[in-house]
Parts: sequence; structure tokens; C-alpha cells
Amino acid sequence: MVVLTRHNPVFRTRALITMLLFASFGVLWSGMSLLLSGPLWNLPPGVVGLFGLAGLVGILAASKAGAAADRGWGQRVTGISLVALLGSWLALSLGCWSLLWFIAGIVVLDAAVQAVHVTSQTMIVAGAEDSASSIIGSYMVFYSVGSAVGAAAVAPVFDAWGWAGASVLGAVFALGALVIWGVDRTRLQGAGVRLVSSAQPAGVRLVSSVQQAGAE
Repeated sequence: MVVLTRHNPVFRTRALITMLLFASFGVLWSGMSLLLSGPLWNLPPGVVGLFGLAGLVGILAASKAGAAADRGWGQRVTGISLVALLGSWLALSLGCWSLLWFIAGIVVLDAAVQAVHVTSQTMIVAGAEDSASSIIGSYMVFYSVGSAVGAAAVAPVFDAWGWAGASVLGAVFALGALVIWGVDRTRLQGAGVRLVSSAQPAGVRLVSSVQQAGAE
């Protein structure tokens, strides 16, 4: 994981995006019960759990995103999905007044997260399928850290500023992921790299980085 992070910009960018992506994801799914079971809505745990069904649409988004990434559209899918993720927090922030808007926000957020997640995995293992388990294992460390940070941060923020504060926190994580993607896109443009499809699969560059670092 350390070698990939230090030596390969593709892995590093995707790992950082994923960390912030799932921090935003963690804010919603760990903070949702604080809103829905609290005095504003006072819903029982069984009903709160049913809101997870709204996230099933993410399965469809993930399959479409993976297919698009296979065609070389990974950067485009990532940008659109991160913008959607940021926008979903506007709908989610209305959860204090409307459950319909809240559910709509869940659908958009989960679809965006799954799309970026699958796209990132597709990009980092392309051309290096034999090493996919090692690459994905390293990548998932950032997934776990991001999820933990989001889950840990939302409770004190909710206690201090309510659901409005939690929504801002989730949006800040989403914005951070979008900024990293934008900086990486600018870097690629400056280097003259095609954004639709790379000349060399990301996974090949990852393996080359590991081999080079091992030789050093």
C-alpha cells in the first residue's frame, strides 16, 4: 500500500478520492439514525432501517459505471458522480422538513458513491488482473479509513449543530473528493494525457511502480 501510494499517481488519486467519498457516505449512514429517531421524526428503529432500501439503486449505478469505465470513460463518470454526490447533500439537508427530499438524497448519494467506487477499482486494476487482489486490498484500506472518519465525525457535529451541521460535513467531504479529481484532471491535461482513455492501463503502471520500487 505504501509503495503504491508513494510511487503511482493513479492509485494515489483514486485512493484519496475513495477515502473522502466514503467519509461522506459514512456521515449519512451513521448520522441518519440520529435525525430519524430523534425528536424531529421519532421513527422506530425498524422504520429507520427501511430507508436503506433506497440505496439499492446504487447497484444499478455500479453496473453502468463499471461498463463505462471499461470503455475508457472513467474520468468522465467520476466527475459527474462527484458533482451528483455534492448535490445530494442539498436534498439530504432538507431532511429536517421533508422525508421525500431525504429519500431522494439517499438515492442520489448511494448511486454516486457506488459509481465512483466501481470506476476506481476498474481503473486501478486494468491490465494487471493477476495482481488485482493486492491492488484492491491496498485500495480498500483508504475505503475503511474514510468510512471510519465519517462515522466518527458525524455524532459530535450533530450534537453541536444538528442535521444542518452534519449535512455541511458530508458536503465538505464530497467537495474535497471533487477537488482532488479536478486537480488530477488538470494535471493530466497539462501532461497531454487523453482523458477519455489512457495510453497505458492504470493497473500496468501500478505493477511497474511496485517493480521499480522493489528494485530500488
